[in-house]
Amino acid sequence: MGPERQVPEPVIRVSGLRYRYAGAGSEWILENLDLEVRPGEYVLICGSSGSGKSTLCRTLNGLIPHFFGGRMEGRVSVAGLDTREHPVGELFAHVGLVFQNAESQLFNSTVESELAFGLESLGLSPDQIEERVVRAAEIVDITQLLHRQPHQLSGGEQRLVTIAAVLALRPEVLVLDEPYASLDPANVARVRDALSETHRRGTAVVLTEHRLENAVTDAERMVVLYRGRVALEGTPRDVLAEDVTGLGLNPPAVVSTAKALNLPYLPLTVEGLVSAAEGRQLPADLLPDRPARDATTDEALISVQDVDFSFGDRPILREVSLTLGAGECLALVGANGSGKTTLVKHFNGLHRPDRGHVSVLGSDTRRRSVSELARHVGLVLQNVNNQFFKLQVREEIEVGARALGRYDKAWLKDLTAWFRLGPFLERTPYQLSEGEKKRVAFAAVLAPRPEVLVLDEPTTGQDWPFRRALERLLGDLLARGLSVVLVTHDLDFAEQRADRWVLLAGGRVLATGAPGDVMRQTDAMERANLRPTQSFQIRHALGKSRSASADA
Repeated sequence: MGPERQVPEPVIRVSGLRYRYAGAGSEWILENLDLEVRPGEYVLICGSSGSGKSTLCRTLNGLIPHFFGGRMEGRVSVAGLDTREHPVGELFAHVGLVFQNAESQLFNSTVESELAFGLESLGLSPDQIEERVVRAAEIVDITQLLHRQPHQLSGGEQRLVTIAAVLALRPEVLVLDEPYASLDPANVARVRDALSETHRRGTAVVLTEHRLENAVTDAERMVVLYRGRVALEGTPRDVLAEDVTGLGLNPPAVVSTAKALNLPYLPLTVEGLVSAAEGRQLPADLLPDRPARDATTDEALISVQDVDFSFGDRPILREVSLTLGAGECLALVGANGSGKTTLVKHFNGLHRPDRGHVSVLGSDTRRRSVSELARHVGLVLQNVNNQFFKLQVREEIEVGARALGRYDKAWLKDLTAWFRLGPFLERTPYQLSEGEKKRVAFAAVLAPRPEVLVLDEPTTGQDWPFRRALERLLGDLLARGLSVVLVTHDLDFAEQRADRWVLLAGGRVLATGAPGDVMRQTDAMERANLRPTQSFQIRHALGKSRSASADA
């Protein structure tokens, strides 16, 4: 019998951890949590909003308790260092954290300076710094952004920069909170490749994520948090074999379809599912694509005609035309930097076209003030931190309605219930999770009852219960005649909710139509760096497989 294999000591050890934020009353966000991560391990942490994922991440680099304060019990150690006893600056060399809100990590004048900043604090030589900056930029494929200003980048590009900055540090542990939020499929693939390479080099990777299909095939272990505790733990396949919907998780379409087909083995990829499901009947809930809504007879609430727009000498939008009908849900889809957010900022007057026309309710936006347009078009920005004015959630929800003379106590009560904001009304929005902050912003923008609601990345950082609630809410609002514009990389949500897609790339409209019709335009989707949803792929792959079997 050979010598017993030595199991390495955990690089992360969390024991009996309890934590609550200052001012949060008696509510414990983490409750007797135990977790270990071995050197070089790849761990996916998931759970519904408020389960403690972001809070746990903050304990791993000492932000809790050194920055956030509050009350912490139990012990957290990283690379053998007790986070209570060692300041954030000392832990910095061992654990790198990518925040959920990418913009909050960016404060240098150029992307290159952003990547070099942390390396300078480690005392590296100029040659070493240059080598690491170049390598990190190559890994995440942002070399072309090195001389750009971070705050002029799209939200997805900013996220890539923060990931590259942390990768440049080459920490023992890389912690990422919702790294795929706001990223298009091509950039998700880019980050996944970067994390896989980092993992192969021996770095422990810990990430939280709601978009499970992007993470379950990469992670070695999956940990599900529920109300601040570890509820399930094991390989992704073993965990997803359980019913995780009661824990606020939405299994990937591949997993749901495999269970509906009663497959003996649980595949995690579309290819694996198609192979395992050969000859079986497609589940009834995977319905055929619905036809496009006929918007030709709709009253156009918003009309965009041949719009060009540039930042300085950099063109952003080119010859863009579209209409939004009353009661219609329109999704703007496209890669990071395709011009989606810039376009919707024309709807409420934050931007004015260089050429062409934008009209809202028949009136040219050039002749209307932003405050006038705000009565008709409510916009929830991608980074909702930029929308907050008040230090209390209750005041934040009410302020816009009061300013516009549209305060309605009963309507605000309904919004509070819909968005599950009751427990947060007396708290400051700045201490909430990114998902909770987004719910506050939704309620605040809906409070004045606008005719058009524009949501920029509405499902980023949101769990499955919220996504379902948002889908129902949008259905109710659409039924009342409100029109909705979604700016999103969440093609699953856009497929389920939107009547029509407008596909953008390079500031131009490449395609428009029903979700299925757009996804069938392979060339346009490839030019836009988008990939069809998993459910669309399954539907058509199994349909082709069944047709081929019938022909044989």
